Amino acid sequence: MKSICLLIHGFTGGTHEIEPLRAYLAARHCITRTFTLAGHGGTRQDMLNVSRQDWIDGAEKELQQLLRQHECVHLIGFSTGALIAAHLSVRYPERIRTLTMLSAPVFPLNPRQIMRTLIQPQMIRGYWHNLWHVPPQATREFYKIVRESHAIYTKLAAPALIVQAGSDHLVKPHSGAYLYHQLPLEDTCKKLLTLPDSGHLVCHGSDPSELFTQVYQWIRQHEQSGQSMEN
Repeated sequence: MKSICLLIHGFTGGTHEIEPLRAYLAARHCITRTFTLAGHGGTRQDMLNVSRQDWIDGAEKELQQLLRQHECVHLIGFSTGALIAAHLSVRYPERIRTLTMLSAPVFPLNPRQIMRTLIQPQMIRGYWHNLWHVPPQATREFYKIVRESHAIYTKLAAPALIVQAGSDHLVKPHSGAYLYHQLPLEDTCKKLLTLPDSGHLVCHGSDPSELFTQVYQWIRQHEQSGQSMEN
């Protein structure tokens, strides 16, 4: 049976952040869907009038479309998309087969800390480019969803794969371990994968093969166990 996967990109980003993983899963006969979060993919003005709730609501609409045709969905979120996926998994506990959280900003670095971690000139230029093009209001919405998400980690019920980059310049390194221990799941239903040499964009690392393999195996493992329980 084919696995149905909804992939959610991060704050200030786009579907390109998760495209390599989406393509990998699609090549293995998973049905995949991506979309652009509200206010993203356009101009600075587009982000002025959207809130964190708009991001969640937009993702929920995509999920509902899939659930009209399929019994269960695997949620895969990158960065802020991981937090959005977590919120959706709480809203639809019986319909989410697995939850994969990539580089979740459980404890994001503040701007001063970020500047200390950016060692390459192109990274510094990219950060300042995003900072200039993202309205302060949108950044405040990001920090609000980060804070609010702490209240739901202990409510997550779907088997969860947590991926933490070892060289993440945007998220504090203990975020993954903290999230793992917050989840009220048996050890067989949660897993922490640390990628020592990866940066925040885990799907674009120099060798993301381990990540892609682990995500696919996690999905298939719980697809099969879920089918067995239903039968």
